[in-house]
Amino acid sequence: MTDRRDIPYRFEPTATAAQLHAAHGDLAAGESSGVQATVAGRLMLRRVQGRLCFGTIDDASGVRIQLFAPAAATPDYEEFCGLSIGDWVGASGEVMKTRRGELSVQVGDWRLLAEARRPFPDKWHGMADTDTRYRQRYVDLWVSPGTREAFEIRSAAVAAIRAELAARGFTEVETPMLHPIPGGAAARPFVTHHNALDCDFYLRVAPELYLKRLIVGGLTHVFELGRIFRNEGLSPRHSPEFTMLELYQAYADYTDMMVLIEELSAAAATAATGGTELEVGERGLDLAPRWRRATMAEVVSEFIGRDLPVTGEPDSPAAADLRREADRLEVATEAGWSAGRILAEIYERRVESEIWDPTFVCDFPVEVSPLARRHRHSDGLAERFEAVAAGRELANAFTELADPDEQRSRFAAQEHRRRGGDSEAMTTDEDYLRALAYGLPPTGGLGLGIDRLVMLLCGTETIRDVVLFPTLRPTAGGGEP
Repeated sequence: MTDRRDIPYRFEPTATAAQLHAAHGDLAAGESSGVQATVAGRLMLRRVQGRLCFGTIDDASGVRIQLFAPAAATPDYEEFCGLSIGDWVGASGEVMKTRRGELSVQVGDWRLLAEARRPFPDKWHGMADTDTRYRQRYVDLWVSPGTREAFEIRSAAVAAIRAELAARGFTEVETPMLHPIPGGAAARPFVTHHNALDCDFYLRVAPELYLKRLIVGGLTHVFELGRIFRNEGLSPRHSPEFTMLELYQAYADYTDMMVLIEELSAAAATAATGGTELEVGERGLDLAPRWRRATMAEVVSEFIGRDLPVTGEPDSPAAADLRREADRLEVATEAGWSAGRILAEIYERRVESEIWDPTFVCDFPVEVSPLARRHRHSDGLAERFEAVAAGRELANAFTELADPDEQRSRFAAQEHRRRGGDSEAMTTDEDYLRALAYGLPPTGGLGLGIDRLVMLLCGTETIRDVVLFPTLRPTAGGGEP
């Protein structure tokens, strides 16, 4: 085998496998092109037939190219035949087709670029264990069908969203990952300590309060696309770190956010898959606008089979009625919950997962919407919606609460819940209240879960399939799972 000291410091391919197939795919079997090419990639197949050796390399361009190595013309032929599956190889020679019609580079020169010192899975078996796939994504990308495609879909979708927002005049910004106060969402944060400042910080659970500070500052169309951290459970749809698009638009309300989510989702689907019609499991789903609009009370009432009350104090007949329905559905509630909070719990625990076609579930109770503006027509409700498709929440959006006095009151209610044991309740952010006191114009805001959208585009049921390096329990020594 080639001495590792002979491995070059750089190597310069002149073409990818995809480019060679496009340029020379019409060659007849047994025909030579007269064109020299240099290719490089990982050796995925190798077979020796007498004095001929055939190797297939994958260069991640979407197709593979064969290396055709006759003993009479290939330097260090025996060493070439001894290459291992998984080795990185560079080769130069004439582009041709074998008598069996396989487009190939006839090897006139070759170099070992990296040695695979661990056994590489073969094309027939791949990586059957999903935990190993997630832990060793660097191998999974080569040997598991569809893995690379999923992340190409993700990249195309994200690029399309960024392009759509840029065309609408949005400015992409970056806000802190380390927050002195956990805020912007009802979630349990991760805590870390800053040694130089000798104080605790929290990995952000949402960038919302910082982005709305920028609206106050005069940036009327802002968005951030980045990682969010929530110290919560794992499930096929939940990860402690995930990617969120969050944006805010001055002079808009939650109806404008509905249109924006529809159009962004359709653009992402079209760019990534060629259209808005998707297959999720064994069912079809179309992300094309216009999505259904329905209130939370409507979708829960449809599920129950009768009209339900929406608001009411904890001791009201409305709350008692909803608590009976929650008990029947085995949805846990607590004493002191209002009718609206019980309704929201029934929706989240039992109804959301039953909604298939893209739907905006609108008009949430105020008590579960601490950052949303009160509904302009309906007492006890807020101008908030969730976008749901295929039984999963994709986005959350509001007409933003702009009144600093009411926001302080909402924060106080959250603090009361926190003192009562709710670890996900918000704390009061005095600087954010100060920003609101300088004036927040009418504003619409939304948060769109990129991972869940990509799950739909890929037709997968688990978030780990669309995250390159999902969070997993560490193994002993970080070695084999």
